Order: sequence, then C-alpha cells, then structure tokens
Amino acid sequence: MSDPRTLAGALRKAVRGEVSSAVASRALMTMDASNYRRVPDAVVAPRDADDVAATLAVCREHGVPVVARGSGTSIAGQATGVGVVLDFTRHMNRILSVDPDARTAVVQPGVICDDVRRAAGPHGLTFGPDPSTHNRCTIGGMVGNNSCGSHSVAWGTTADNVHELDVLTYAGERARLRREGRSGAAAASSLSVPTRLREGTVRIVDRHLARLRTGFPDLPRRISGYALDALLPENGTDWARAFTGSEGTLGVLTEAVVKLVPAPRARVLAVLAYEDEGAAADAAHTLLPYGPLTVEGMASDLVPGVAGTGLPKGGAWLFTEVGGDTPDEARTRAEELCRMAAGATTDHSLVTDPAGQRALWRIREDASGTATRMPDGSEAWPGWEDCAVPPARLGAYLRDFRELMGQHGLRGTPYGHFGDGCIHIRIDFDLLSEEGKRRFRAFSVDLADLVVTHGGSLSGEHGDGQARAELLPRMYGAELVGAFEEFKDLWDPANGLNPGILARPHRLDDNLRFEVLPRKPVDVAFGYPHDGGDFSAAVRRCVGVAKCRTTSVSGAAVMCPSFRATGEEQHSTRGRARLLHEMLGGEVVTDGWRSEEVRDALDLCLSCKGCRSDCPVGVDMATYKAEFLYHHYAGRLRPAAHYAMGWLPVWLRAVAALRLNRAAAAAARNGPLANAVKRLGGIAPERTIPEPAPEPFTRWWRPRNPAQFLGRTVAGEGEGEGEGEGEGEGEERVPGAAYDEPPTVLLWPDTFTNYLSPSVGRAAVAVLEAAGVRVVLPSKGVCCGLTWVSTGQLDRARTVMRRTLDALAPALDAGIPVVGLEPSCTAALRTDLPELVGGDDPRAARLASSVVTFAQALDRYAPEWDPPRIDRPVAGQTHCHQHAVLGDEAERTLRRRAGLTGELSGGCCGLAGNFGFERGHYDVSRACAEEQLLPAVRSASPETEILADGFSCRTQLAGLGARRGRHLAEVLADGLRNSRNE
Repeated sequence: MSDPRTLAGALRKAVRGEVSSAVASRALMTMDASNYRRVPDAVVAPRDADDVAATLAVCREHGVPVVARGSGTSIAGQATGVGVVLDFTRHMNRILSVDPDARTAVVQPGVICDDVRRAAGPHGLTFGPDPSTHNRCTIGGMVGNNSCGSHSVAWGTTADNVHELDVLTYAGERARLRREGRSGAAAASSLSVPTRLREGTVRIVDRHLARLRTGFPDLPRRISGYALDALLPENGTDWARAFTGSEGTLGVLTEAVVKLVPAPRARVLAVLAYEDEGAAADAAHTLLPYGPLTVEGMASDLVPGVAGTGLPKGGAWLFTEVGGDTPDEARTRAEELCRMAAGATTDHSLVTDPAGQRALWRIREDASGTATRMPDGSEAWPGWEDCAVPPARLGAYLRDFRELMGQHGLRGTPYGHFGDGCIHIRIDFDLLSEEGKRRFRAFSVDLADLVVTHGGSLSGEHGDGQARAELLPRMYGAELVGAFEEFKDLWDPANGLNPGILARPHRLDDNLRFEVLPRKPVDVAFGYPHDGGDFSAAVRRCVGVAKCRTTSVSGAAVMCPSFRATGEEQHSTRGRARLLHEMLGGEVVTDGWRSEEVRDALDLCLSCKGCRSDCPVGVDMATYKAEFLYHHYAGRLRPAAHYAMGWLPVWLRAVAALRLNRAAAAAARNGPLANAVKRLGGIAPERTIPEPAPEPFTRWWRPRNPAQFLGRTVAGEGEGEGEGEGEGEGEERVPGAAYDEPPTVLLWPDTFTNYLSPSVGRAAVAVLEAAGVRVVLPSKGVCCGLTWVSTGQLDRARTVMRRTLDALAPALDAGIPVVGLEPSCTAALRTDLPELVGGDDPRAARLASSVVTFAQALDRYAPEWDPPRIDRPVAGQTHCHQHAVLGDEAERTLRRRAGLTGELSGGCCGLAGNFGFERGHYDVSRACAEEQLLPAVRSASPETEILADGFSCRTQLAGLGARRGRHLAEVLADGLRNSRNE
C-alpha cells in the first residue's frame, strides 16, 4: 500500500478534478447512512470518464482500492470510504440529453434523481424509481444499489429502468452494457463488452445454468447478490441489468441511458386506515389488481402524534396513490379502490390537493430518519433495513418478524413498500457493547433464516453491502454464492473495487461506526436532555440519510442553507456531524476540541436551527457548534467578531447610556471611524453597522406608567440585556394573575427590539393593549444570552441567564406568560436557556414553558379580539428560529384574520444574527438570501406587505437593496391607527 501523501501526489498529476488527502476530506467519507465506517486514503472528484480512468490507473499502480460514491445515502455500508473514494457529486452530475420520443435520458452518475424527473416532466415523462431520498440520491448510487422507491409497484426497480451503462473496470477496460435480446450473438456486434469479460461470463453462466434458473426467488424486490439470472439467454442476456445492483464491485459507472415512463397527468392519494400493521400488510397485495402507483405502509408507532397529520383514524395506513389522465378519472379510480378495500379498513381519506399529498408523503419519506429513535428516545439502527418477501406473505412474515424481535429482546418499527413485500425497519440494537453486538449477530442470522423460510430476499432495496452479504449462503446456497465470487473475480481479479462488499464480504459486525466513539459521556456545557446528557449520543443522531443535502428547499423548510450556498459536504448538517463523530473518535481527526477541520466546517453554519426541525432525527447543529466553540477557544484568544457580536448587548447598552445625537451616531456608523470599528471587530466590510435608536424601547416605556414594570419600579435606566441591573424604590405588588384584572403578559425587551427596533416594541404594546391584554416589563435588565451562545461563550451565557431567572422570579411565581417579539431571542428562551442552565435551576424549564410569541399571546389571551383588516398580500420569510423552534401556526391564523393573504417563503435570510456580519461570510450570507427571500420580495407587487419578524431578516433586506420589511406587530399597529382615523 502507498503512503497517502504519495498517492495523492500521483493522483494530482494524473487527473484534472480535485484530489484531497486532507483530514477533513477523508473524515467526511468514512460513513454513509449505514452502521459501518471505513477510512479512505484520498478523495477524488473526477471531471469526466477520462479522470475516472486515470484514477483507476494510479490506484492499480499503487495497489489501492477504489469506492465509487454518490450522495452517500447507502444503508448497507457500500459507500463507506476505503482506499480512494470517487466523489461524483461535484462535476459528473449533468443530464446530457433527454429524448422524449425514445423515452430515455442520458445522464452522468452524479445526477440527482429528482433532477432527471424534473427534466423529463415537461415531456409528460418521469424516471420511475424514487427512493425516499429522491431529492438527494444520485443515479450512480441508484444503479449501484438497484434502488426502488414507493412507485416500484407500477414502474419497477432501477434495474427495470436502465437501458445502457458505460462502465470502467478496475483494470481499465471500458464496457457499454445493454440487453442483447433473445438473438444473443446477433446483437452482440452493436455492444462493447470486452471479449475477456464476455467469454468468461458465458462460461460462468453455462457452468451454473441449472442453478441460475432455479435458485433465485420469484418476487418483485429480489435485490440480493449479483443478478446473474439476467444473463440467461431466455432473459435476453441483459448486461445492464446484471450490472445494476453490483454495489460498485464490478466496475465504475461513468454514464447511463435510463428509461423514462409516462407520468400520470393527475394523481389522488388514497390513504387507507387499518386496525393494525398486520391487517394493512394482509391487505396490501389485494390492492395490486387495481393498478395503484404506490402501496406504502406504516403503523401508528412511527407517527406518535397522529392528530393533526391528516391521517384517517386507524392503527396503520396504506398510502395508495392512483393516477389518471384527468383529476376526475384519478378520483374515480381512487374511490373504486377504496370501495373494494372497505371491508378491511377502519377509515380512509382521499387527498387531491398536491400540498396535502406532499405533507403526507413527507411523513412517510422522513421515516428513514424518524425511525432511528424509539418512542422513549432510545436509539435504533439499520442493518435489517429492507428485506422482502412475496407480497401475499407479508402479513404472516411481519407477525413472525415481530415475534422474533421479542425473542431477542429487541424493538423496531416496520414500515415501507407493503405492495412489494419490502419492509424497512430500524431496530434498537445496542451496537456499543460486546453483548449488544453478539445479540445483533444472533438476531441477524435468525432473521435471515426467517426471510428465506418465507421465500424472500435478504435485500429488497439498497443492496446487501456489509450488512447482509455475509448471510447470502443462507439464501442462495454454496453454489450460487460461488458463482457470485467467480463473477466478481472475472470482472475485478485484483479485488480493487469496493473490497469486502458482496463477494467475500466482511463480517456483518465488523467495521461498526461506533467502535471509535468514547464509551463514557464527554464533559460538555449543554444538558442534551433528549440524549441523556451524552454529546456522543447527540452526534450519533445523524444517521446519514442526508436530507440536509437537498439542493433546493420547498415550502417553509430551512435546512441546510450553507450547503445549498456552497454545495460542499462539509457545509451540510451531515458533514459537520461526521466531522464531530471523527473528532470524538480521535482516529482521523486527532486534535479533539482544538480541531481546525471541525472549526472550519462549523464556521459557515448559520446557527439557523433549521436542522432541529427539518432533520428527521432532530440534529441540532447550532447547539453542537456553540458547544464546540466553547471548548475550542477555552483559555485562548477568540476571533474579534466574538467580542464584537457576542457582547453586543453590552455595547448597545453603553451606546444608549451615552445618549448620542443623530449626527454623532451617523459618524460612528459611516466613514473612517466605522471602517476602523469593522476592522477591529471582525465585521465584514460590506456591511453597514446598524443604527441604534435614539430612544430605547424601555426608556420610551417608563413614563407611561412606572408601576407597569414587574416587581419594583425602576429608578435608573435598567434597560438592556444581561447587564442592566437598575433597581429602585417601588411597589412589590405583582400585577395580573392573582387579581381581577385583564390578562397580563410580560413583554420581553430583547436587545434588538430594545436598542435597534423599538418601533416593534411600541407596536406590540399598542396591539396587545387594544386586544385587552395588560402589558408589563421586567424591572431589571434581562437577556436570553443568545449572542453569547451563538459565539460559544457559554460561561458568560450561563451568568446572564441565571441573572435573568432571578429578575423574572416574580413573573414565574405568578404564572405570567412571557411574550417574545424577536424570534431568535424567543427561541433561545425556549431551548438554549433550559438546555444550558436547566440542569441545576428548575426555574429554567418554567420560563421556557411560559414563553409565547406575539401571535400566540393574542391567540391565547385575546381569542375574541378582532384584528384590524389590512387586506393586502404578504411576502417575506418565516424566521428560521420561528420555523425550527416556535412554530408559526398562530402567526398564520393571525395573518389570515387580518386579511393578510399569501405565504411566506422558507429558507434563511442569511444574516442569521452575527453570522452575516462576520468577516468572510458575506458571500454565503448573500447567497442564502438570494435563494428564496430576495426573489420573493423582488417579485412582490408594490401593495404587498413585506413581513420580517426578525431583526436580522429586516437588516438583510435593507442591506441588500430590497424593500423594507416590518414586524407583524407594526403592520397591525398601523392598521389600528388607520381604523381609528377612518
């Protein structure tokens, strides 16, 4: 084997694409979405097939294996790094042509599945296979694993949808693979299969002819092993089909001609409810004669909060999609199917609205992530993710499957492609202890035998990989497995392609990704209440399904804006989680918390918290980033921006105390002084320093009624987050709650509202009081600690938060709700504060539970109030923290009642608090804004109201030359004033 640096040097001389043997590059490729981990020596992003050939030549010379990789969503371990990883997602990701007449498309291996479907759409066509990862998985990966998806009952597997494949063997031989047809040799002249491979394959087929004709189970989802039966003469000697599902062990795909199928013009989703999972499984195959496009199954234990999901009443469901040329035809066919199924169902619903269909499909598609956590929060893992049986045997198989799990003391939640007899499941294996790994092996052996007993396949999707290939002899017997090995040796005699996968595989309990992780919790600052206080368990949440790698965001989704801006794996939520995993492991990333590779990857994390809600397993990279920064800079000088932005509440309070006039304030924000401030503070030179308000919100509030400060009235200034301590003589009485008065809320004077946007605070007071709600403010300076949290200054954040809890003690005791106006600060009170100080202060949880948004306060405490009618369309963006932590249902309802029509976009504004102000972040910050926010605002009509509840969002709009955005409270307050003047 070659030294990695020598190897990388040779590769750089040979290929035009990027070559890296850097720690970060290697760490990002150690894992896919499986339980397994292998460490590569280098990563190559080839630009074309010649680059692939050059890479293979260098690897042959150095005796280094090669693994081809797409988006890394493989669940059985085939895409884990070893030797040199070929990353096809960077360059070889183009659709070369679409031929609507031939119903084919020519694509490179790195093309995303959904991109092919979008390209085919204008021609009334689609690419049939659509695994749940369809918006990020690549065609190359789908060919490698013979991926299927929810529509396979109608359109088959990837093997059914490939026409021609261009491949390179490890030896450098080029082959163009397709189906010969029954004429065999007559068609061979048009093909390009090297003579050595053709003749050797014929000998293997002839030698095992009888077994090839009888040894493969007859079922729609037989993915296991090599598809040697496709090379039988009666099956048309289909080279492309035989290659599909070979998991990168025979050759490297460089181009594919895929088949396209007609897409229904209209679709209706019939959701059929059943008493339980067994009833749904028994019924699934009976629906197939009615020609459904999908028959997907899931049970209630995968959807703990059924209420509000739109699912009909039942314990399990079949998602049955029906197509037609017109909406009426599709609905008629769906109604017919529901009538036929009525005898076994408990209820059903027909969903014709595309948005409603997408919402329900999202529940099903996110299952590969949500199933990784049991209802009690314990971890569950793949390994037996997708075995399949004949559809008519599915109910019996599932009952036996459940019984077997019980015998081994295991739990899991089956779901998946019931119409194809294919089941996905994550099981609560203990893969950390030796006893747990022994149970994992024993269960796997027993389950393999159970699958075979039911006439099934160990893999019904995703391939065998390391997870199941060791057990293939139990399914196929010694002769067929021997034929598989002969086939592998013919195509790859040097064993240079993905060694240890499929033929002569690694043991299923070797190379487990958890082996390198510490067995005891590491010392951390946050409580990680959902992970038992264990940071390693929090990082393990990322199973690699890569929803964060989507190249476009739909609806209100946010995750992951930095990946969409850069396209780099290390800037995805998964990539950062991988680096943290390797940091904890210490084998590849060896510097621990001091790692510069992890720091650099986290540098472009916007801390938008989008992953907290959009990631199917709730990875919270914003918290992990704050944790890392806390340890990384412990005892060391921090970046200047951490002092400038992290301590923003202090600086703004000091500026407010100076009571600068507008001329002095303008001088500080512009010209030489401002440039010096930006240089010293690590602020991007492209940014304009925000203008502090002449009169902070709390200063405006004081003359109104000093008794309306909670607790003691204030003699001094007292406003400000974190530092304001002002206490004066005054009344001890706590307003509201215990008295016969209107409902009382405490309005939170966050830093941004108080010092930079006091108009928002004044507007909120006007609206709340108009709604009959009494408003009070804290009598002492309070702070959520957000700016210190986001910069990882967690000791200071704790101090600030504890002072806040002391200041709010009267409100907490009186049960007064706390109303937040700035979504980021409100979210910090809801999550960061209890997770940082809640372990030793029960008041933190009480405060978190009392926090509501402005709209939630009106909904709860003034439900009968009629807001002013604005009657204008809206544009703008839901704040990312609002989306991720607080929810926006109350805001939607309030807008609707006020006549504010339309929807706000998703994504992130890109400023994200301190992120967009920090030097070096401007381009990414702007790219994030250009994704959804700025296009939505630019295309809005002049009468459209631009809504932006977050100060960062409003600042980004103003700074990038778009229209002025306003907080919803400001819009409603204007409406109140206008209604009074009429």
